[in-house]
Amino acid sequence: MSKKYFGTDGIRGRVNKNKINGEMFFKFGLAAGTYFKNQRKIKQTAIIAKDTRLSGYTLEPALVSGLTSAGMHVYTLGPLPTNGLAMLTKRMRANMGIMITASHNPFYDNGLKLFGPDGLKLSDKIEKKIEKLIESKIIKNLSEPEILGRVKRLEDANDRYIKILRNNFPKDFNLRGMKIAIDCANGAGYKSGPKLLRNLGAKVYEFGTSPNGFNINDNCGSTFPNKIKFLVKKYKAQLGISLDGDADRIIISDEKGTIVDGDQIIAMLAKRWKRKKILKGGVIGTLMSNYGLQKYFKNHKIKFIRANVGDRYVKEKMQKNNFNLGGEQSGHIILGKFATTGDGLLVALEILFSMRKGKKASEIFDTFKPTPQILENIKVKDKSIINSKKCRIAIKKSEKLIKNQGRMLIRKSGTEPKIRIMGESNNILLLKKCINIVKKSIK
Repeated sequence: MSKKYFGTDGIRGRVNKNKINGEMFFKFGLAAGTYFKNQRKIKQTAIIAKDTRLSGYTLEPALVSGLTSAGMHVYTLGPLPTNGLAMLTKRMRANMGIMITASHNPFYDNGLKLFGPDGLKLSDKIEKKIEKLIESKIIKNLSEPEILGRVKRLEDANDRYIKILRNNFPKDFNLRGMKIAIDCANGAGYKSGPKLLRNLGAKVYEFGTSPNGFNINDNCGSTFPNKIKFLVKKYKAQLGISLDGDADRIIISDEKGTIVDGDQIIAMLAKRWKRKKILKGGVIGTLMSNYGLQKYFKNHKIKFIRANVGDRYVKEKMQKNNFNLGGEQSGHIILGKFATTGDGLLVALEILFSMRKGKKASEIFDTFKPTPQILENIKVKDKSIINSKKCRIAIKKSEKLIKNQGRMLIRKSGTEPKIRIMGESNNILLLKKCINIVKKSIK
């Protein structure tokens, strides 16, 4: 049975349309609260964080109302990176954590990411159970008046998160003498990002730290890496850090202004962790991971397994295979030694820790030559067009043409009304031809 509300990474969509509005968020809160309340009879607590979208002011009270109506006590944390929410869910022994965010999407979208008491994103099985509760009659899940939940604001959530991050590294680790540029995408990391780096002694040049409710991911952040490239060159910084709207992604610029994506970061970390004998098992990538990365791991005798797109699926495969490193080309990287989900700031600290003896970013990221890759995102009214006869014939034709010279991956976006067409090959002309065959069938 397919899911009605949840996609590859929680629930997401256009604000005040279909599922992203006050009425639905009340239902989401009531359903999630009812499910998790029944899993544990003591300390019925939910914690909520959010990014900086204007719609957060509309959706958060509705979500809180649903949770308290289910009998859950709620702590609201304000803007905080997604993994900060996951870490505090576990640290505070809450029943659940909810992040109100649409990640890298524009301001007019919003959504939810749900975490269990272990700080992990929910499985498909649990999401389906919550969806069943969403569809049930509201009156059935409302608590009696004497056991309604209470609400409290937690003002020091970012400081708690920063403390957890710092405690993962030696006490004498510092960034004194380093110049670092950071682009926080006017999103959830706008407070904790610069503060963490300054606390460690770095000279920080910040951008995307003036959110106004509308400018999240707007020509800034990890989806617009040219911004961090410009800042690194302008301020002669040793490293540039670019986060997305909820700070669970990271894209890097080295001191020369070269953009380093998630695949290159994962390659560097795997090589370093293997040398330090802290790499467990191997690495989990996704269907989108570059073929060059796969070849690099093969040459270095590092086991590599692909998962479905989405850091939740990466984490599930990491657990299943007992691996402690995985991630996506987009910059979702999970350091299983420290975290349960992607965390841009945590990955940044691990990179900076590896540079502490004067190494240059351009040296440590000189890992593998990527296979040329083209990604096209086609906006559609109905994503099921991918299953049409015309489209299926085009996909088969393109796969046959590129066979033994590359690969094609055509999939529905789990978070946006788009079909994503990805192709890889050293034969660029053939690659473009194959992509155009599929593109025409969709348009």
